Amino acid sequence: MTQDMPQQPALAGVDSVLPFHVPALDVRGRAVQLGPVLSSILDRHAYPEPVSRLLGEVIVLTVLLGSSLKFDGRFTIQTQSDGPVSLLVVDFKTPGAIRAYASFDEERVTRAQAEGTDTPQGLLGKGILAMTIDQGPHTQRYQGIVELSGASLEEVAQAYFRQSEQIPTQVRLAVSRLVMPAADGQGSSQTWQGGGVLVQFLPDTPERYTTRDLPGGDAPEDADKPQTEETDEAWIEARILAETIRDDELTDPEIGSERLLYRLFHEQGVRVHEPSLVEDKCNCNREKILDVLKSLPPDELDESWQDGEITTSCEFCSTVYRVKPGDLD
Repeated sequence: MTQDMPQQPALAGVDSVLPFHVPALDVRGRAVQLGPVLSSILDRHAYPEPVSRLLGEVIVLTVLLGSSLKFDGRFTIQTQSDGPVSLLVVDFKTPGAIRAYASFDEERVTRAQAEGTDTPQGLLGKGILAMTIDQGPHTQRYQGIVELSGASLEEVAQAYFRQSEQIPTQVRLAVSRLVMPAADGQGSSQTWQGGGVLVQFLPDTPERYTTRDLPGGDAPEDADKPQTEETDEAWIEARILAETIRDDELTDPEIGSERLLYRLFHEQGVRVHEPSLVEDKCNCNREKILDVLKSLPPDELDESWQDGEITTSCEFCSTVYRVKPGDLD
């Protein structure tokens, strides 16, 4: 008589998001590793390396946040600033389609590289970061905006959650360009690898992290402190553990999300949930392009024709669409 052994759950692997929960610390979060998806997007655009690295971090952050949506919708992160990189747009469509592009001044980026100021703060300059949730037609979009103040995108994201969501949050992001040996052992190639971890303090008793009431006659001595997460031992421990994550741990495909979470929380006990996949996918198509052109005023449409056709390309996926006059009939 034989008995089937229970199957072990498959590892999340690259290009996937792994939700997790640490009950002992009252924290939940997600870990993500991106490989081929990240390389596909960044290699397609062929931006200068500092721009690609910066856009890669926003892609990782967008996947971490967008993958939490429990409905069919779209989550977008967009930066607008006065630095060499004036615009970053990353769009996440549930359950896992990601697309992205950047606008930048090539001369200013080159100068920043030469001067050693090609950090996230140096490339972005002053501006804003906006996070938008769109649940589709007949619904109202939600948008939160935070100032681009901080030395890294991690600090900007944490400031957003502190100001807009009032949820204690720790974020770690990293993007690297790895040299990988060829499968046949001859030569090597470069590939982009990104990773991130989002940790949020979500205890069962909300009063542990919400803003306290104004001090009163019988208020405790420390009631003037604005938020209890500053002194909550569980959150302090979780935050310190998250801060120990090294960049190479986030971007090493040999480590994986499960191993990384075990390194962090094995003493407290970490539970992982079903992973979800991420794919490089744009939702542009020829029909949408034709609809946009048909909606243009006649004089503006007339000015768009060159050599008997209109040529347009998608900023996200670089697909080129050529439209002839008969196509608009």
